Amino acid sequence: MEKHIGLQNLDDDVLRARGKGSISEAKGQEFDRDRYELARVGKQQVLKRRFGLVSMTGLSCGLMCTWETLLVIFSIGFTNGGPAGLIYGFIIIWLGNFSVFVCIGELASAVPTAGGQYHWVSLLAPRSKKKFFSYLTGWLTVIGWIAALTSTCYFVSDLILQLVSLNDVDGSYVRQGWHGTLLLWAILLLCVFINVFVSGALPTIEVVVLIVHVLGFFGVLVPLVYLTPTHNSAKDVFTKFHNSGNWNTQALAFCVGLQGNALAFVGTDSVVHMSEEVKNASTDVPRSMLLSLIINGTLALGMLFAVLFSAHDIPGLLADDTSPTAPFVRIFRHAVGSDGGATIMVCIIVLLEFCSAMGCLAAASRMTWSFARDRGLPFSRALSMIDKRSTIPVVAILVVTVFAALLALINIGNSAAFNGTISLVLEGFYLSYLLAIGLLLWRRLRGDLDNPDSSLTIFNAAEVDEAYDRSLTWGPWRLKGAWGVANNVVAICYLTLIIFFSFWPSTINPDLVHMNWAGVVTGSVALVSVAYYYLFARKSYTGPIVEVDPHVL
Repeated sequence: MEKHIGLQNLDDDVLRARGKGSISEAKGQEFDRDRYELARVGKQQVLKRRFGLVSMTGLSCGLMCTWETLLVIFSIGFTNGGPAGLIYGFIIIWLGNFSVFVCIGELASAVPTAGGQYHWVSLLAPRSKKKFFSYLTGWLTVIGWIAALTSTCYFVSDLILQLVSLNDVDGSYVRQGWHGTLLLWAILLLCVFINVFVSGALPTIEVVVLIVHVLGFFGVLVPLVYLTPTHNSAKDVFTKFHNSGNWNTQALAFCVGLQGNALAFVGTDSVVHMSEEVKNASTDVPRSMLLSLIINGTLALGMLFAVLFSAHDIPGLLADDTSPTAPFVRIFRHAVGSDGGATIMVCIIVLLEFCSAMGCLAAASRMTWSFARDRGLPFSRALSMIDKRSTIPVVAILVVTVFAALLALINIGNSAAFNGTISLVLEGFYLSYLLAIGLLLWRRLRGDLDNPDSSLTIFNAAEVDEAYDRSLTWGPWRLKGAWGVANNVVAICYLTLIIFFSFWPSTINPDLVHMNWAGVVTGSVALVSVAYYYLFARKSYTGPIVEVDPHVL
């Protein structure tokens, strides 16, 4: 009979009794330690641990693409907030993400599995709600990652088509919706090729991506700052707020504009879903998330300053709805004074956004594979298959790609509906974070993780539910005492704020094109998942399945 498993200590004495030696004696043998830590949460090691701290930081930095994405979605924060609002909003979002991912790091250290949020929720939730909350979290996370993959590939295809328009001298090119969809499909296929046939080289590729990510930043920033003929004053940058959405107050406009900066940090938890392929996962997964926040946040803030000080007449650029190129492309052209120079700068961003899509497919497929492994998805047996030659979830990669390609079809008929579909990215991720961190705070205040009952085993713990609830324990990476509680509260407040305003449109009384469809899309996904749960999955889904007894290794 399949049961949930608590978090139990595999201390030195237990390991010696099994003839395995102590953890201290196994220093440097990360694979063995990782295998034990995975076993104590009931999971068997089936994926190959290829990634280290540097390569995982490269994947996270490249997937987040913070300074690049900030340029692509620049208008969201500038319309509601202006230059000052963008800067102060960015600092709030940056600090808020630090708070959130310290909490996520604590959970990833305690339960280093590819399932991430749904696995944590299952272990932390009240016993009567474990299955339902875990299942809903899993669906939101899976759909969120598929939407993230689609939106990233769309960014790449959209930028390529903008470059075509920029270099179309005679103006003969007329862009159609299907152009972007076909190009998106081509990008998806290239991502699949790299993830399936070059999977062994992926860690090395991600190290190269990290280097290009940093060098590309300077490749864009230096000409932007140095070649711009005139610069804006510090007073204009740090004191000017805009309220182009015509909201009742400037403070309300500022809050609505926060979602632009928040989108630039999406994907930090990609490392969590790759954790079963990371050496020394219980410590290096949290470290890589915070390292990527430090690196990407610093680069993005520098790029934000560069654009705001160098751009000429940003409100005029945003008001020009007839231009085939985005405002930041026109800012580049004005700075360097040529279409060729702007093209080279945009090509750097296209390359890095493609690297983001490549990492996004890897993280999305691992999340899908993990949820299928625990029977949370239809056709779970097929979706959870691992290719024996490459030790990667090839079927999950292909299925995620197919669904992303199907989502892209919407763009042919209605771009507004397509934008509404990919708007699920922020809400799906943030809602899953909020539920997991809220439950962590509840457990923290009860002291469940501080005083685990080490006498419990997987078997008698399952029979005594209340005792089983007290079998949770911390991993090696955590924020202790009152600081941990305070950080939990800050993270919950930040997530609540962003989730609330992420459902707001960019202008008051919006038309169909400018409507924010996030509420409709997120609500629909939640309703479908709840309906499927009560009709089918309630009988098959029991939460994370115990695949291995931690006492028999």
